[in-house]
Amino acid sequence: MSIAERKLEEKQEMHERILNGARKIFLEKGYAQTSMRNIASEINYSPGSLYFYFKDKSEIFQELHKEGFRLLLRQLRVLEKVADPFERLKAMGRIFIQFAQENKDYYNLMFLVEEPEKMPQDGGFQIAQEAIDSLSSVIKECQEKGKFKDMDTEDFTFMVLSMVHGICALFCKDRTASFIGKTNEELMERGYECFVALLEKS
Repeated sequence: MSIAERKLEEKQEMHERILNGARKIFLEKGYAQTSMRNIASEINYSPGSLYFYFKDKSEIFQELHKEGFRLLLRQLRVLEKVADPFERLKAMGRIFIQFAQENKDYYNLMFLVEEPEKMPQDGGFQIAQEAIDSLSSVIKECQEKGKFKDMDTEDFTFMVLSMVHGICALFCKDRTASFIGKTNEELMERGYECFVALLEKS
């Protein structure tokens, strides 16, 4: 390995180390109370050195946000081969729920950590719009096939997203203790299947 290659590898490793430390701090403290100083403290690094990698905490947050959505979108793209749009829609919800189960930290950062007031639309949150557009596109295909034809597409997209997100948020914030006798996974999966049963009647 050449010196240049070694330096690049070290830079990539530090980049990942900063993101891992920042993820933990954002989840513990929220966006407002997180600083470059306490991120640096988490990874035993000098605060000033962080600025060689990121200009501020907003840029770090954006990168974490994009990482989560890239991972989710990668999983959703598997469904592009499913010809029936309604089957694709149902599977999208299941993948969304599975993503929350397997990536709780990412899910909290993507949807539940209080976000900065001014985030550039071409930055960390643009990729979130891509996920919403993907859902809306599938719903439009369903409507073209005769499903949900009396529903406003945007309203229906919001309803589906809210339903699935609600299931995931209750799980990620440990708000399921009142439901006794079932595991979190059973509650999420069976609750979603009840929702699917209602959609099948529409």
